[in-house]
Amino acid sequence: MSSFDVVIIGSGPGGYVSAIRCAQLGFKTAIIEKYSTLGGTCLNVGCIPSKAMLSSSHHYAEIKHFEENGIEISGEVKVNLEKMIARKQAVVDQTVGGINYLMDKNKITVFTGIGSFVDATHVAIAKSDGTSETIEGKNIIIATGSKPSSLPFIKIDKERIVTSTEALKFKEIPKHLVIIGGGVIGIELGQVYLRLGSQVSVVEYMDRIIPGMDSSLSKELTKVLKKQGMKFYVSHKVKSVERNGEIVLVQAENTKGETITLEGDYSLVSVGRRPYTDGLATEKAGVKITERGMVEVNDHLQTNISNIYAIGDVVRGAMLAHKAEEEGVMVAEILAGQKPHINYNLIPGVVYTWPEVASVGQTEEQLVAAGIAFKSGSFPFKALGRARASGDLDGFVKILADAKTDEVLGVHMIGARTADLIAEAVIAMEFRASAEDISRMSHAHPTFAEAIKEAALAATENRALHV
Repeated sequence: MSSFDVVIIGSGPGGYVSAIRCAQLGFKTAIIEKYSTLGGTCLNVGCIPSKAMLSSSHHYAEIKHFEENGIEISGEVKVNLEKMIARKQAVVDQTVGGINYLMDKNKITVFTGIGSFVDATHVAIAKSDGTSETIEGKNIIIATGSKPSSLPFIKIDKERIVTSTEALKFKEIPKHLVIIGGGVIGIELGQVYLRLGSQVSVVEYMDRIIPGMDSSLSKELTKVLKKQGMKFYVSHKVKSVERNGEIVLVQAENTKGETITLEGDYSLVSVGRRPYTDGLATEKAGVKITERGMVEVNDHLQTNISNIYAIGDVVRGAMLAHKAEEEGVMVAEILAGQKPHINYNLIPGVVYTWPEVASVGQTEEQLVAAGIAFKSGSFPFKALGRARASGDLDGFVKILADAKTDEVLGVHMIGARTADLIAEAVIAMEFRASAEDISRMSHAHPTFAEAIKEAALAATENRALHV
């Protein structure tokens, strides 16, 4: 029987990054993956492929603005969805190949098969050829991730009624895509197909899209996407989803009890994700699972069984790849006797639409609910020379700072390149910067990042310079 210092079940961003850090720290490490490729949901059917599709569709959408930029194209410009999907897959394959290289480089043993607990120190691996192997782990890390959720009355057939996995490999561009759920995944894939020519309707139970982010971001993104042609039905509860041949009928009820029926040829069910522990046999190791299906952990991501840890989507907190990575590194360093720390308040959230949406820290609603006195400063992208030069005028940066100390409590932005710009806010908040601290740092001109400086000035005695 093979024996390891650390055995990791699941090779998504949390699992494979944890494996690398464990190996760097001198642990003999093994990783178990049920699928034939490493990388988990994120690399195979999530973050990476969706961004590839967003990028390709963005190029197509940009063609509409070529003429105003002095670029004239003669002849018809067409979408070849098959080639677009093939490019997406090539990006995935290259990225996954990089993970294989990293496993080899760090001398991490990879097992392919379904891992399940035998007891607290042994994991059985059921392989696709019908054979099984059991390995021993002094420490075991559960990193099995999550799967798309659904509603009890919806039958996902993976043909016309689909999850994000199937929506990333459509064989045709939908005529009318009805999206159930106005969260990050639904909105991102909705914009992909909106750009390619689909009619897109979004049905959301809450009173706004991206409900977990600051309401000002939701309002601005809704305005921009409506301008692009997306339709929204917020505060609507889906009552039924039925397929009739090539037609999908979605019925939803608003707060007044009125029913609407949306007829599309495809429906994307995007109502969140659930922790995935199916087949893990946690009960054999004595590991506790919460009522919501999550692995129960303490502040050190340790389960009730001292040598077993859990990270990523399978534990509490935001289901984000970078959160899982941080947790994977944290557990590795705890096992090495170090004292790492994660500030969960400073895990940024991003929506990769265009304009991009990014946020870190407390929202305005959270500060109000907590009774924290704060001041707010905003700056619109349309007032930036860089934004005017590129034609990316939508959006703003908003900084929330403590009314007394001026410490930055939250940064919320929507606009061009905010997925990258949010890192500046994370760094500032990690070092407990004040709005004035940010306002006094030189920002290159002309850049999109100047909006952060200007928003900080606005939060500091309303001193913004360019509005």
